[in-house]
Amino acid sequence: MRSLFHAALLAMLAAPAVAQSYPEKPVTMVAPFPAGGSVDLVARAVAQQMSEIWKQPVIVSNRPGASGNIGAEQVVRAAPDGYTLLMGTTALSSSPAVYPRLGYDVTRDLAPVSLVVTMTNVLVLHPSIPAKTVKELIALAKARPGTLNSGSAGVGSSNHLALVLFNMMSGANVDHVPYKGAAPAVAAVMGGEVAMTFVPIAAALPPVRAGRLRAIAVTAGRRSAELPNLPTIAEAGVPGYDASGWNALLAPRATPRDIIMKVNAAVTESLNAPKVKEMLTASGAEAAGTSPDGLARFLQSEIAKWGKVVRAAGIKAD
Repeated sequence: MRSLFHAALLAMLAAPAVAQSYPEKPVTMVAPFPAGGSVDLVARAVAQQMSEIWKQPVIVSNRPGASGNIGAEQVVRAAPDGYTLLMGTTALSSSPAVYPRLGYDVTRDLAPVSLVVTMTNVLVLHPSIPAKTVKELIALAKARPGTLNSGSAGVGSSNHLALVLFNMMSGANVDHVPYKGAAPAVAAVMGGEVAMTFVPIAAALPPVRAGRLRAIAVTAGRRSAELPNLPTIAEAGVPGYDASGWNALLAPRATPRDIIMKVNAAVTESLNAPKVKEMLTASGAEAAGTSPDGLARFLQSEIAKWGKVVRAAGIKAD
């Protein structure tokens, strides 16, 4: 018994020392969607700045699949030592309702670190679709039920949830076609495979400016600084509509609190760096650092909000 007590005491005394020296080696930040998408852009902007702060590499590892759940499960199963982090997305708030057999519990198995950004998607159409406003799109969808389809980054992704809410609140009937990320969904719209998608601003701007996509509205409750002349969907014909997305940093459940706070401090400092703010603004994201407890409360509210939408729409993963 005495040896066990001594071992426990030594572990308690060693914890602050471990946190003080952290990080002593490269840190992996898992981005659970493909390279080139909005999650990847945010992760790389923050990781690069954290690397400069810590003088240790923070390496972004893309692990796409199952609407972000493959990457999330990798982090859940990682050692709780602060060397594996998750750049989580809005999909974390819908997955508990979408996936009946989810291999982890979002609020139990992941330790909140900080909300990183909030962001808006843009509703874009293939130029051949005869609709230039939200009202025209709704009228077209109602006149041709089941003939329009919308690509997304996967079941339960922010793009998918934006569509579900759009259908529910407008009475439209636009079908869902999941892809493995926002970038493939955008490519599918440009190629005419699907009629439309709700896409992050960073992915939308180049094809919109090139005339390969038509942007008609943004999904958030307020207009975007990058596209100030584009109305919100609420302004354009669906009052009360608001489907903002977000990214947040999380760690394995048992990660020591001292390490969580050290990561939180690095994230906060990174988000305040002018070059990071500039990169985030260009991608349509807004810095939104919080405390770990603030992120925990935010996650609970988002899980309740989107769980209700998912259940009302009867969405289940295949």
